[in-house]
Amino acid sequence: MNILLIGSGGREHAFAWKLKQSNQLDHLYIAPGNAGTAQLGTNLSIEGTDFPSIAKAVQTHHIDMVVVGPEVPLVAGIHDFFLSEPDLCHIPVIGPVAAGARLEGSKEFAKEFMLRQGIPTARHCSVTLDNVEEGIRFLGSLRPPYVLKADGLAAGKGVLILDQLQEAVEALRNMLGGMFGNASATVVIEEYLSGVECSVFVLTDGIHHKILPVAKDYKRIGEGDTGLNTGGMGAVSPVPFADEAFMHKVEERMVLPTLEGLRKEGIPFQGIIFLGLMNCAGDPYLIEYNVRMGDPETEAVILRIQSDLVELFKGVAEGNLDEKELLVDPGTAVTVVVVAGGYPGSFAKGDVIHRLEKVTESVVFHAGTKATEAGVVTNGGRVLAVSSLAETMENALGASYRSAALVEFKEMYFRKDIGFDLKH
Repeated sequence: MNILLIGSGGREHAFAWKLKQSNQLDHLYIAPGNAGTAQLGTNLSIEGTDFPSIAKAVQTHHIDMVVVGPEVPLVAGIHDFFLSEPDLCHIPVIGPVAAGARLEGSKEFAKEFMLRQGIPTARHCSVTLDNVEEGIRFLGSLRPPYVLKADGLAAGKGVLILDQLQEAVEALRNMLGGMFGNASATVVIEEYLSGVECSVFVLTDGIHHKILPVAKDYKRIGEGDTGLNTGGMGAVSPVPFADEAFMHKVEERMVLPTLEGLRKEGIPFQGIIFLGLMNCAGDPYLIEYNVRMGDPETEAVILRIQSDLVELFKGVAEGNLDEKELLVDPGTAVTVVVVAGGYPGSFAKGDVIHRLEKVTESVVFHAGTKATEAGVVTNGGRVLAVSSLAETMENALGASYRSAALVEFKEMYFRKDIGFDLKH
């Protein structure tokens, strides 16, 4: 079959790498892709929200399935677009319709959904310009630090965690005043939960589900989880504390109520639900939903999935996911993200990346890269995701760090302490 994969980051290169291993795949197209995906299929210079051009490409290349990597096309309604077009409605789209994508597209909707389903989560208050004073009173009722989230999509940058009440009040006003554009016209204030985070990914056809390998990512730019938030500096899978007992709680208290709630509310969901969890003294609390795989968690998780990914996606499309087998490698996968100097602030693009061919003991997933006549060059803040699978976390970390050190480009940087908090 011919598959069109939407997206251009490390997550999409990891998907492409795994899809390519299936004997059911004839040809893979990636829109728009990067220098890494170009080695596995055909890149198409089409953005994920350009639905008419995607429709044309689907017909031109006889596409049998569309896999959507990032959240923006899902929230914009790419699945709904396919369902509404007579020539496209028979083609399965892996990713929810816009109503399901609201779980990520609106923090307010997600929190209200959690409450309706009785899912354990932090106390919250939704604030607009109309009820600012109520929001300020709610902030005053909380212990620091204070968590403020833009309701809409803000490219992973819409969350502020502040230690001082006055600072939080000022930030609330700034967010409502347009700090994140329309995304922060509504701000969700949340009680801060103390614990260790992890990412749980649930593949579902709307009725049945499979829980994929659990991962933990590292958001801060600096070692010891210091400095500015980023899109993610590394990931580890599995997570030691996410044992059978913990995951049983996650499934009973979160996964099953989420799926049941979607069905109850008449929201079809075929794709991936990402549960961002906090482990608070052994009990899981739900921080947020995403409606796609995480990045860079995918680049670690995908190494551990032994099953045919095309076959699993067919189970989602055909509604028989329960008949498919999910095989997982018991080892540990580690991803170390190599970023451009200055990231997550301003950074240069177009620097040539050297010595990629020297890496042999890890898989290098491209994120912000581009193929040019001069060679592969940087084309984003997060440039590469160096991923390794081994029997232990120490061995996987060692392989990823040795591999990352082989690569060269101007002012490159990577954290050297990924997994530091899991080594107990």
